[in-house]
Amino acid sequence: MQQLLPDPVRRLAAWCAVVLLVSGVVYVGIRLCVEFKTAVTPVLLALLGTALLGPLYRRLVKAGVNRSVAAAITCVAVVAAVGGAVYIVVAALIDTGDQIVSSLKDAANSVADHFGAAGTSLDDVASNAKELLTKFGGTAASNVISGVSVVGEAIAMAVLALLLVFFFLRDSHLATGLLRSFAPHGSADLVEAMARRAFEGVEGFMRGTTVIALIDATCIGIGLLVLDVPGAVGLAALVFLGAYVPYLGAFLSGAVAVLVALADRGAVIALWVLGIVVAVQVLEGHVLQPVIQSRTVQMHPAVVMIAITAGASVAGVLGMLLAVPLTAAVFGVVHELRARYGTADPVAEPSPSDS
Repeated sequence: MQQLLPDPVRRLAAWCAVVLLVSGVVYVGIRLCVEFKTAVTPVLLALLGTALLGPLYRRLVKAGVNRSVAAAITCVAVVAAVGGAVYIVVAALIDTGDQIVSSLKDAANSVADHFGAAGTSLDDVASNAKELLTKFGGTAASNVISGVSVVGEAIAMAVLALLLVFFFLRDSHLATGLLRSFAPHGSADLVEAMARRAFEGVEGFMRGTTVIALIDATCIGIGLLVLDVPGAVGLAALVFLGAYVPYLGAFLSGAVAVLVALADRGAVIALWVLGIVVAVQVLEGHVLQPVIQSRTVQMHPAVVMIAITAGASVAGVLGMLLAVPLTAAVFGVVHELRARYGTADPVAEPSPSDS
């Protein structure tokens, strides 16, 4: 019976069975994560926060600070930094928000004017906005209520994620022993090595992306201030946040900056802004990414785009933010397995003359 199928066909059938089994397990895992996203999301965000804040926590512990106190100081510092940044951004958006919205509206109208009747349609929509609001008032009210519930859920998940960051930092020295205790017999070393590589991939991605995002936002923000583009601080903050979604986030934030400059400062300034955005992105792709993230898991741009698309289809904006670091963790595990079992080193085998 074994000779009915040639060896290549049997090997192909075996690989197909493995692929189907792994795909089924991954699909079930994703469905479970989506079903319990209220509990899973804070855990994933806490892991990302732990990867980003780990160096600060370790420095405090090395300086002799108690682990609980060091974790608390780290969390308080994060809350202060994030709160201060949000305050600056919100203040900038409040001061220039109307100007940005007006600039975007003028840009949309100027674009629509080039298409004839489309400009009249935009004017009609603007003049009849009050009637539209009255007509769809019930829907708007229900959307507001739904939005309030979503905001409440987001705040609860953020608080839970912050608490988990505290516990993950404080008890990080116990993680290795916990993993080894749950690992199957004889595989503790492999499980620990894979976990370390996965966490190193996420940690390197978060640190490198934060540094790159800060450089991008600073360079583009300075350029917008020099060109006197309205809402430069808010647009720079948008660039910083968009950098955590590779390629797509930079494209969207840069497009908004160019549109604002086009509407408020004209085509010449818009071209200057476009040049600044393109120059910063070229600098990021050819200098910052290779230098800053040279020690992290390197992923092909096509893999990154597929991961972002899959994350968006599963969990929307949050999935886009989590897709790339999770993919970095998977790549870390794959590299560890390849290093252990990928190829055998023929040099390592002793020759008869050595004995």
